[in-house]
Amino acid sequence: MSPRRSYDQYCSAARALDLVGDRWTLLIVRELLAGPRRYTDLHADLPGVSTDVLASRLKDMERDGLATRRRLPPPGAAYVYELSARGRQLLPVLQALGVWGEGALGERRATDAVRAHWFALPLLRGLESGSAGSAGLVEVRLEEGEFHVRVGAGEGPVYGDGPAPGEADVRLSLDADTCGALGRGELGLREAVRQGLVEVVGEGALAKELREA
Repeated sequence: MSPRRSYDQYCSAARALDLVGDRWTLLIVRELLAGPRRYTDLHADLPGVSTDVLASRLKDMERDGLATRRRLPPPGAAYVYELSARGRQLLPVLQALGVWGEGALGERRATDAVRAHWFALPLLRGLESGSAGSAGLVEVRLEEGEFHVRVGAGEGPVYGDGPAPGEADVRLSLDADTCGALGRGELGLREAVRQGLVEVVGEGALAKELREA
């Protein structure tokens, strides 16, 4: 385990960066917001990170109380990492960074990796803004794959890779161009629905709110 590095400044922002300022740490948090993940799954969804760096960051996060490691019961019997309650509090931090970074996103470069669930956090933000307090499970279908988000998730995972586990309250279908515009902040989710760029299927409260927006 690497020794803790510190800015040694009596400032809450500096203290926060002592914990999450290292490269890859916040992206690991992004992945763990989906719930428990195996090391191999994390490595697959963090293209570019070395095995040594990933292992080091996970150990640091355990030490600092941001994540825990536990063994799944049989027949899984694999070790998984998951966020602690303190680690889950970083969700609005990541969402704020996403908003701040929209202007730098630009068009996708040939060297850019992409995973469908990376669109989950900006989409969740769009769903929660103006949802009138409605909670629910949303399944999203993109050209790159499927993921699901939980509006009003509380203490649990806020999104997950693949189809919704169980019956979704609403299903959204959209293409890569619309996803890119949403991620860059050029288009709002409700505006995209009004323009027919997002197909909404479902009869739950969230579906009705999206159609009526």
